[in-house]
Amino acid sequence: MADQLSPDEKFHLITRNLQEVLGEEKVKQVLQERELRVYWGTATTGKPHVAYFVPMSKIADFLKAGCEVTILFADLHAYLDNMKAPWELLELRVKYYEQVIKAMLESIGVPLDKLKFVKGTDYQLSREYTLDVYRLSSMVTEHDAKKAGAEVVKQVEHPLLSGLLYPGLQALDEEYLKVDAQFGGVDQRKIFTLAEKYLPSLGYAKRAHLMNPMVPGLTGAKMSSSEEESKIDLLDSKEDVKKKLKKAFCEPGNIQNNGVLSFVKYVLFPLRGEFCMKRDPKWGGDKIYKAFEEVEKDFAEEVIHPGDLKASVEAALNQLLEPIRKKFESPELRKLTNSAYPSQSKSKGAAKGAKAGGGGGGGGEDDELAPSRLDIRVGKIISVEKHPDADSLYLEKIDVGEPEPRTVVSGLVAYISQEDLQDRTVLLLCNLKPQKMRGIESQAMLLCASVEGEPRRVEPLDPPEGSSPGEKVFVEGYEAGKPDERLNPKKKVWEKLQVDLKISDECVAQWKDKPLMTKLGQITCKTLKGGNIS
Repeated sequence: MADQLSPDEKFHLITRNLQEVLGEEKVKQVLQERELRVYWGTATTGKPHVAYFVPMSKIADFLKAGCEVTILFADLHAYLDNMKAPWELLELRVKYYEQVIKAMLESIGVPLDKLKFVKGTDYQLSREYTLDVYRLSSMVTEHDAKKAGAEVVKQVEHPLLSGLLYPGLQALDEEYLKVDAQFGGVDQRKIFTLAEKYLPSLGYAKRAHLMNPMVPGLTGAKMSSSEEESKIDLLDSKEDVKKKLKKAFCEPGNIQNNGVLSFVKYVLFPLRGEFCMKRDPKWGGDKIYKAFEEVEKDFAEEVIHPGDLKASVEAALNQLLEPIRKKFESPELRKLTNSAYPSQSKSKGAAKGAKAGGGGGGGGEDDELAPSRLDIRVGKIISVEKHPDADSLYLEKIDVGEPEPRTVVSGLVAYISQEDLQDRTVLLLCNLKPQKMRGIESQAMLLCASVEGEPRRVEPLDPPEGSSPGEKVFVEGYEAGKPDERLNPKKKVWEKLQVDLKISDECVAQWKDKPLMTKLGQITCKTLKGGNIS
């Protein structure tokens, strides 16, 4: 087919349904001379879900346009991104990704012989690549590295150096894979612009960048591997698909943030060129749509009922998933799945640090990292004074419902006065290992909301009015869990859970979009919408 297409027709196939293209003229120039070389990379973290059909359908477009396509299994990136994939599981997860991605491509009719599959560590540990990492590190500022990874790398208040290296490595991949363009989601735009800025400084060519839109999940927000209800796993049963689609956000007439409608646009139409709307005969029977715009118009005008749309997507999705399910019924692939993503009951102690989830690319919730492991309590400050050996620190005595108040050292001097802290009701994390701060042992951590900037802003979290010292704070849905007696600092449980603690746009404290609560209601802050919690 590609031999019969003109360069303009190939360009249309390559760019259709993309949200943005950086370097259009470069792509057109290459197509006048030869076939375009493109790569798509995926960090091998959690299990891929149905949103992966979106890049798969674009890869099908690239191949139809005659592109030479490389798929990178970015195992080193998976580890660098806040250790989303434990080192000892990297090899197994690469094997899982290769099997499941190939199964997805086969299910949509993509010939695998036209694709090149590469593992990151096959070349990223070489002498030449390592030297280029050092060269790049001498040019990229901490600010640029953090900014570039803001939409992709897990953001924490005190980021690991590994997360700052991530964007630079992704930029270097373009040179070492010898491609003309990199393809990814629009959430990677800042990494792409970093590559365009810095690769020429190393003497390498600036590449083009092809960006897909971010497809809404079933809850209306981004489809997330760590938010169970927002995604459908590739190995979900027909019953699970039906159950999750039934709960999906699909308000009559609303075409904004509609994950069900987006799946029709970005997966089903590119693959099939049409969409069958299944309806009861008394409502006119099935209808074949030849253009997505017609589907969108009818849904907006409420000609299409959400129930019919969901039923039609369910049928089409199950057709895509069935060959993948059958492939993974084999004993070898069942064993691979269980080994790459061990359940907590099997892996505890046997595979130190093994994680079943990890955000980013996908995966289920990891019981080992349940927020119920944190002993967060309501406290009341009964005295506050300056640290005798540090003017930048407060020394507080806080009642947490125990016989004696806890001594807490905090760095709030720059943000709040002693008078405003006195007698204030606050939140304390009580099962961290006590730590000496300028000679005085701090026996808990006072939890605050913060927003970075000039100046940095910090506010203590506020329990509901009427809360008493010692009351338990929990994440909605995790009420029954028992906190650790003492969090093991070597396992960084607090650091890994803290990544997903945020302040919502309504100033509610949340963990993975679920509110922090006491029996009296939600935990809040006064003004710092979208802030971090630490």
